[in-house]
Amino acid sequence: MVYGYLEPPFSLAFLSLFKMKKYIGWIIVGTLVLYLMSIPAPCILALPTLLGWLVPVLMWSTLGKGARNQALLLLITGGLLVIFAAYRGIFLGWQKIFTANLPLLAMFVAVSFLALTNTGIEGQALPQGKRALTITAFGTHLLGAVINLSVLFVFGDRLRKNGILTKTQALVLARSFCSAAWWSPFFVATGVALTYAPGMSWHETLIPGAMMSLFAIGYSIVEVSFFKKDLFSGYPFRTETMIVPTFLAAVVLGVHYLQPDISILTIICLVAPLGALVFMKFRPRPAALRDFINTNLSSVGSQFTLFLAAGVFSAGIKSMTQVYPALFSLGGATLTPGLLSVILAVMIIIGIAGVHPVVSISIASPLLLPLNPNPSQLGFVFLSCWAISTASSPLSGVGLALVSRYQVSPKVIIQSNWLYATVMWATAATVGNLFFVH
Repeated sequence: MVYGYLEPPFSLAFLSLFKMKKYIGWIIVGTLVLYLMSIPAPCILALPTLLGWLVPVLMWSTLGKGARNQALLLLITGGLLVIFAAYRGIFLGWQKIFTANLPLLAMFVAVSFLALTNTGIEGQALPQGKRALTITAFGTHLLGAVINLSVLFVFGDRLRKNGILTKTQALVLARSFCSAAWWSPFFVATGVALTYAPGMSWHETLIPGAMMSLFAIGYSIVEVSFFKKDLFSGYPFRTETMIVPTFLAAVVLGVHYLQPDISILTIICLVAPLGALVFMKFRPRPAALRDFINTNLSSVGSQFTLFLAAGVFSAGIKSMTQVYPALFSLGGATLTPGLLSVILAVMIIIGIAGVHPVVSISIASPLLLPLNPNPSQLGFVFLSCWAISTASSPLSGVGLALVSRYQVSPKVIIQSNWLYATVMWATAATVGNLFFVH
């Protein structure tokens, strides 16, 4: 009798969750909209938080095994640390535990809409040679800086032959795309850096970041042109494809200049969806938008899971730094350029090994902030970690896309990028020293 009494409520709950799964795209949109509404009205912050956490609950069964395991590890570890710290009298508050990365998720949803502005160029022969290589590298970089990961699929699908990319095509696409993390305000990396390096000024990291991007692309072009044997087949690029990213970047910069009190994350959350509606290629617009929300937007589910779990983990680390401040003081170390270089190297190695940059950043931030670093310098370190590790790892989102969609060997990705990662690390350490120390 007890069993029969309990079964209906459980069945109804399961059925309700199953039905809600059909509306996952709208729940994700609701997270963005309600988050923006919570900025002038903080009293409703619980609503986007609830919707945000509902996404991984509904999509848990569809996530990859690796994503589930990593999220569980972060959640369980972070939760235990929070509970232990609370037992010792330190509790950060529910808001800091569950909403730490909510602005990043809102930004991620917003920039996802920019995929609506992009359509591939079909029916043209692939250009070849050094000019095609240069155009492909800079085209991937500039479009990817605004449209994000979708541009990698557009370029990759057009370049592949029999479903396969050559080694040189794969490394050029990955490096050119990921290097935009150094400067693009539309990259989630920028949002992460702004969140975990409080006080960071995006304007201060823009020039050194742009320099690193140019160096990374130039390095790749020289490597492929003079040290690789393959004849490079590039993307049939057209000038008009740059209209959308140029316009959106100009709007973001203009609004931030006129209204510096509005955070760059908030500006992007507003501008990206509106820009997507204005420039979207598909007609009729309402039907295309509805189809995108219903069928494509659920692809950010894994990011919701990882970023929310990382927020709990980071809260756990922050709690422990307050419980045992001496243990996490790095032995009274001074945050010298040399120490930052070593920390960056460790973060890159961890990233190449498959740990998402947001995880290593969430660990490093509470350890380094008590040393009173230059916020922009710390942000530049986080951006460098993201740009280098995601381009060099077969286990990053970009690396997994190359492996699963274009049959690029994980071994080839490692072999092709270990020297690149080393050179970029040394260059980033030098550039950071020049811009933020001297």
